[in-house]
Order: sequence, then C-alpha cells, then structure tokens
Amino acid sequence: MVALQVRFLLVSSLVSIMGAAQYVMQDAALLSYIDQRFLSLERRLEKCSQDLLEYVDEFRELSKAALARLARMSTDKAELEGEVENLLTRVERAQRDIDYFGSIMDSNACVEVHEDLLKQQLLEEAEEKKRLKLMLNASCDHMLAGIRSLKVVKKTGGKHGSWMKDPGKKHAKIYLLSGSVNNEILEFANIMAFMENNQTLKARRVPLPMPWEGTGHVIYQGFLFYHRHGSLNEIVKFHLQRRNVADQMLLPGAGRIPAYQLSPQTKIDLALDEQGLWALHAEPETKGNIVLTKINPVAMAVEHSWDTPCSSRDAEAAFMACNTLHVVYNSPSGGSSRIQCVYDVLGALNAHTNPGLHFPKRQGGHSSVHYNPKERQLFAWGDGSQIIYKLHTEQKV
Repeated sequence: MVALQVRFLLVSSLVSIMGAAQYVMQDAALLSYIDQRFLSLERRLEKCSQDLLEYVDEFRELSKAALARLARMSTDKAELEGEVENLLTRVERAQRDIDYFGSIMDSNACVEVHEDLLKQQLLEEAEEKKRLKLMLNASCDHMLAGIRSLKVVKKTGGKHGSWMKDPGKKHAKIYLLSGSVNNEILEFANIMAFMENNQTLKARRVPLPMPWEGTGHVIYQGFLFYHRHGSLNEIVKFHLQRRNVADQMLLPGAGRIPAYQLSPQTKIDLALDEQGLWALHAEPETKGNIVLTKINPVAMAVEHSWDTPCSSRDAEAAFMACNTLHVVYNSPSGGSSRIQCVYDVLGALNAHTNPGLHFPKRQGGHSSVHYNPKERQLFAWGDGSQIIYKLHTEQKV
C-alpha cells in the first residue's frame, strides 16, 4: 500500500514537471516570435529612414536646380527687356526715316521747304535747346584748357580699378574699388588715412550683394552707381550706409561692345560733372562711336541721349566736365595719354580734335579717369597707381 502511494506521488510530480516544461517552451517560442517581429520592425524603420534621407537629398538638389534656373531666367528676362527696349528705339528711328523718305518720294521732285515749315523747325530746335539748358541747369561757364600737373597719391591694387570722392557730400572720405570684377569697397576717413602704409587695416569694408563689372562706377550723394557683373546693361544704385540696393535700371543699347577699345573690361562708364550723373558707352550701330546719356539719379531713368562723333577706337577712358565729353586716347602699347575729342551737348563747342591736351609727365595707360566737379580735379587709376590731375580752365567764349 505504501509502495502504491509512493508511486502515485512520483507520477504526479513527473506530470507536473512535464507540464511546467511545456509552458516554459511555449513562453520561449513566444518571446522568440516577439523578438523576430521587433527586429523586422527595426529593419523596416531603418529602411524608411534611409529612404527619407534619400528623398531629402533629392529634394535639396531639385531645389538648387530650380533656384539656379530661376536666377538664369531672371537674368535672361532683364537682358531680353533691354534688347526689346533697344529694338523699339531702333524701330522708332527707322519709322522716322521711312516717313521722311516717303514724303520725299511722294513729292516726285525736289521741293523748296516752305517758309512757315522752316520757321516751325527752327522754333522747335530753339525750344529743344532751351529745354536741354533748363534740364542741365546750364550754369557752367568754363571749359577745359589744359592739364597742369599730376600727383601720384598711392600705388596699391592691380592694373584695373578706380578711386574717388563723393562730390555730393561734405565729408572727405576716399573710396577704393580694386579690380574689374569685385564685390567689396574700401572706405577711408580721408586721403591721409588712405596714404598710410597700413591703409587697408584702417579701411571700412563695404560688401556688395552683386559684384561690379569694369571700372566705370561713381559715388554720388551717398550712393554707389555701377554696372552689375553678368548683366548686359543693368545699372545698380547701392546705398553705402544702409548697405542695400536702392534701385536698378537698364541702359538701352549698352553693354554689347566695350566703351573704349583700350579698356575692354569696361562696357558702361558712369561719370559725374556739375550737372549730375551720365553714362558713356559704344554701340555697333554708331560704328563704335561713343553714346552719351544723361541719367536722373533719383528716378533712375534716361533723360536724354546723344550720338557723339567721338570714336572708341584707341580710346582708354573718358570723363564729363561742365556738360562736355572729353575722350582720352592712347596707343595700344601705352604711350602718352591725350584728349583728342571734345563734345559739348549744348552746342557751345563743336566736337573737335585738340592734340594739345596731353597728360603731363607720365607714360602708360589709364584704367579709369573720373572728374570731381567739387574740386575740379581728375581722379585716375594708372597701372595700379592712384593719381590726381589738376586742371586748368578758361571762360567759354
């Protein structure tokens, strides 16, 4: 009997142990299954993250390409607008010529101009001259008679550049713009600070949002006016203190050929005189002769243009003084600079050649020549040297 009880107890214990082992195996299988599911989810999340990163990279590249395409479209649009405006100007000129020749053909003979028509034409010409004089506030009663002397102020920078003062301000600050393509201006407190050996350490650096092209920029009434690099004929008006672009304009017909044959880096040359802001450039339609344009610096708009007889061939620079264009010529090898063509927009002087106006005591070319109407001096850049020329003027006859 006792043996039977012991056997029963052993069988019960064995059954209990086998049942527990079975539960343990089921739990282990369940844990293994759950672990495999988590691993699968982790792999899927990792792949999802990789795909997301790839999509982000692809979107960035697409954004860069779209922004670049928009920038090119903006540039192309500005150039196309300039070309269209220039084409409209040419069409208007051609239309006037067609109307003129049509009137001659209709007459079938050389007819004397009617006296009343001649009077009307003379009256219109007189009114146009009066309007121009009022527009230019023709208070200039002097003309350039000679270049007396020069002073080499400093030698800094490369072959191309320009330097100047602001004739529209009372301060004595000096501005240096080095190179034919750059996006930084150096501003000095005065000419003494500029002349010091460590002058670049004392300069205030003014960065530009868009670089300039050439050496034909000017500073007037606190603004820098310059030809934007990469554009055909866009002129930018930049506020020096606020450091932002105040305005922009397109100059019709400009930018296709250099303004001066010996300074091919300059397509548009801006100039100042007693009457304000001017633009100088050359056009294929004028056979390379210089076109002179008066610009309203406030509205950034063209006020009037003149096709001058002054050639850009063998020219290295030019400047305006008292409503009069003075073109500086030289030899391609770099000889003595001289003013050979003078053009007064008000007609007081006919365009003429004057080989007597030579730049004194200096051999070599100029990258830029700017007139300062406040001091009646020329600020020139010649082979890396910053030069001041003093002028001799006489009363207009």
